[in-house]
Amino acid sequence: MRITSTVAAGVALALLASACSSSTALTSTALTSTALTSTALTSTTATTPTTPTTVSGGVDPNAPEIVEPGDIPDNQVFIRYTPTGGRYTIKVPEGWARTEAGGVVTFTDKYNSIEVHSSSAAAAPTVDAVTTNGLADVSIDPTFRLFDVKPVSRKAGTGVRATYEIGSAPNPVTGKKALLAVERYVFFHNGTVVTMTLAGAKGADNVDPWKIVTDSLSWT
Repeated sequence: MRITSTVAAGVALALLASACSSSTALTSTALTSTALTSTALTSTTATTPTTPTTVSGGVDPNAPEIVEPGDIPDNQVFIRYTPTGGRYTIKVPEGWARTEAGGVVTFTDKYNSIEVHSSSAAAAPTVDAVTTNGLADVSIDPTFRLFDVKPVSRKAGTGVRATYEIGSAPNPVTGKKALLAVERYVFFHNGTVVTMTLAGAKGADNVDPWKIVTDSLSWT
């Protein structure tokens, strides 16, 4: 009986050790599985894309567009124009559309334009006068950006030139504006002021044509 009891006790101890070992193994496996699951969740969280935000200072959708510049051809023919009542005469590109309204004559071709206006004055406009009052018709436009105002010399005499950028009139189809580079010249002679505003799409190379036009001014 003592031997049987001893054997039984040994068997019980062996079973208990086996059970503890199995329990430890299961617990270890469970912990390992939990760790792997936690790692997977962490990895998933790290790679989840975020919602894009609007960058401050982005492109203004209402700003004038940069359009394909239309350079005036080198072989462009110029013809002389004299307004009703005289006072002055200038050369303008042949074939451009002409409109007259309110004492202003405008010649246009695509985004290129030449606008001429004459009026009476007691003295020649100065740089300060042109800066302060001579741009009043355009400076209120939110797209207006002034670069400089300075004296200029042409065959008709000394004048003032202002250079600036501004949006064109809205396109009748798209409703959008094109960004224009503009030169405004103001000349004076014997009580008459002639203002010439020459504009073209930003990027256009119209230096020579604009020089031909402004150099052609003569007094009558």
